[in-house]
Formats: sequence, structure tokens, C-alpha cells
Amino acid sequence: MGELAISDTPGEVLVSLGLGSCIGLAVVDKRAGVAGLAHIVLPATTGTPKPEAMNKFADHAVPALVDGMVERGASRVFMQAALVGGASMFAGAGLEVGSRNADAVRELVASRRVPVVAEAVGGSRGRTVKVDVTNGTVSVREAGGTEEVLAA
Repeated sequence: MGELAISDTPGEVLVSLGLGSCIGLAVVDKRAGVAGLAHIVLPATTGTPKPEAMNKFADHAVPALVDGMVERGASRVFMQAALVGGASMFAGAGLEVGSRNADAVRELVASRRVPVVAEAVGGSRGRTVKVDVTNGTVSVREAGGTEEVLAA
């Protein structure tokens, strides 16, 4: 949780397991062969988090992911994003963390002019997301389900 990874190494697969209300933000630039994945826990920071916890928050993770990909040779013109997760895991408690996370990530990605081309968000089940660096394919598996391509 709260991890961020960027790769330009063919053959690598970035994975985020157990996304409940969290958002897995996958960003790819197929042309440059660069992919990134952030496991976002909350929409925004409150107070001053420790440096190692910054990427848990959408308001830090989204800029860090996009800027880090640019540093690796990606172009914002060719980046595409996919969102996975944002489930309603605490609906009985009146907490809609999942939908707030999804909304915050969508807004932040749009502010960076990166289009969201696919989503698997909401519901009440956890998900796993995988990003294949070689071809930029994003796949998702819902708990108890089979893996499906979300964005190719």
C-alpha cells in the first residue's frame, strides 16, 4: 500500500494486489515503453506525512507517477491511464473512501492532461491489477474471478 513503481524494462510486470477501497493507477506510454503503477490509499494528505508515506495519497502519488515517467522518457502526449479498485468496502460504516479515491485520482490525472482510457472501479470486491511493461497491457482480476484485459 502506498507504493509507486515505474519501469522501462521489457518483460517486467508491475502488480498491485488487494485493492479494496484503494486505487491502482496504471499509466503507460506504449510508444516510449514506459509504464507506472501507484497503489493509492487516500485522496489527499492531512497534515505533513512522513516522506516514506507520501505516495499513499493521491495528491502526491499522481504527480510523482507522471513526473517520474517523464524522467524515464515518457511523453504526456502519449500517456494513457487506467484506474482499478475504489470498491465500497466500508459502506455499512457510511464511509465512501473508494469513490472519493476514484474521484480524486480522476481529477488529478485530468489536471495533468493524461486521459483515462479504462476503469474497473466500484462494487464491493477487491481487485488485483497488472501492467505489462513490454506492451502496455493493463489487466485486472476481481476477487474470485478471472484475469481480464482492461486496456491493451
